[in-house]
Amino acid sequence: MKVFFDTNVLVSAIATRGLCADIFQVVLVEHDLFVSETVLTELRRVLTRKLKVSATTVDSVEAYLRRYATVVPSQRSSSHQGLEAADAAVFAEAASATDVLVTGDRALLELKKPALRVVSPRGLWEMFRKAT
Repeated sequence: MKVFFDTNVLVSAIATRGLCADIFQVVLVEHDLFVSETVLTELRRVLTRKLKVSATTVDSVEAYLRRYATVVPSQRSSSHQGLEAADAAVFAEAASATDVLVTGDRALLELKKPALRVVSPRGLWEMFRKAT
């Protein structure tokens, strides 16, 4: 399965132990991980400014993701179903290349009839459990 991780899921996977870290590992081993340039830019900003992670560590995280994930180019998207511009761009990037978008963003999770499957980290975990 082609799985796109939103910034908030990546931050949780990298910075904490728990469900997001677990699904990150499962996707790396058993599926195809996708991120976008938009997500990588936002990830860098959140890790550096909000979590005060060193630039060296952030560089290592980004290099790791570029090595083990497919990076989708940034896309500008007109407002999609009332989404903010950043959310609309992430949605368009995920929809262009993947089967499922994993996010904690309520606006994305509550989309009516989205062009691709949008699930929470828990929703992805449940999908994996049902597939086995």
